[in-house]
Amino acid sequence: MAVTIHEVARGAEVSVSTVSRAFTVPEMVHPETRRRVLQVAGELGYQPNRAARGLVTGRTGNIGVVVPDVANPFFSAVLKGCAARAREARHVVFLADAAEDPRVEAEVVGAMAKQVDGIVLCSPREDLAQLERLAGIAPLVLLNRDVEGVPSVLMDSADGVRQAVEHLGALGHRRVAHLAGPATSWAGKERLRGLRAAAPANDVEAVELGPFPPTFQGGVQAADLALARGVTAVLAFNDLMALGVLSRLAARGVAVPRDMSVVGFDDIEMSGMTPEPLTTVRMPMEAAGRAAVDMLLDEQTTESELQRWLPTQLIVRSTTTPPAEVR
Repeated sequence: MAVTIHEVARGAEVSVSTVSRAFTVPEMVHPETRRRVLQVAGELGYQPNRAARGLVTGRTGNIGVVVPDVANPFFSAVLKGCAARAREARHVVFLADAAEDPRVEAEVVGAMAKQVDGIVLCSPREDLAQLERLAGIAPLVLLNRDVEGVPSVLMDSADGVRQAVEHLGALGHRRVAHLAGPATSWAGKERLRGLRAAAPANDVEAVELGPFPPTFQGGVQAADLALARGVTAVLAFNDLMALGVLSRLAARGVAVPRDMSVVGFDDIEMSGMTPEPLTTVRMPMEAAGRAAVDMLLDEQTTESELQRWLPTQLIVRSTTTPPAEVR
């Protein structure tokens, strides 16, 4: 049976209202009294009622996280970071899957708004006007989307592509396929920006293909098109697509990396589990989730602190090697 506030009050030899204030407005309780209340509450295993606390403080102790696809390991890692930071702050995370649909994103943000203290919106697919409207409904922090005036955590995808292109160029690849993800992806646009700057600087011809679904099957679909374009290397939108590319190349008898080099993006756990571990660009997924919750909880964020950029890092494994003509 759950411990009640009355039992805590008796154990701490204070009134019920003092126990309530110790949890909801601690600055109104003498420090020694509050220490005694919290000690007794801890010993008894008391958990304050969040709904009742919210009536006093105007806060729920809940944080919403909305992702485009909960099955994508990238967002699972982001969520892990969000949940860890929220737990440290004694908050609970509510998760919603937007199914890669901008209309669903808007609906779930609206539904969550009154139940949470703020929402982390991951890689949103909505247009600018809709995001600005949602920012007026609930406190928002965007992850991998840049909207003026809205706090955001941004991973440096453009620099990640630069690192990948420099690596492939140094190996001797001169014709590289870039497999784009969703057309509405901010990160995807950043990668294209990085690609178009890095390719000529490294004497690489970039063959832009897509968009494709950011899934294993999307990579399977893209592999045939890349082969038809006569490239010696493939740079995929994410690791899931890269794994699909590896599967299709194996089915067609194309050896990786001897006949084709493949680079992914994200560094999900599965990328190191393939027969040829995947060369990929590591995205700071858990760190980004933690940073997003930090920004959501920080009520003192200034205009100059609205963006937090996190670095990316190329991880070289077994799926890249010099092309046959330079070996």
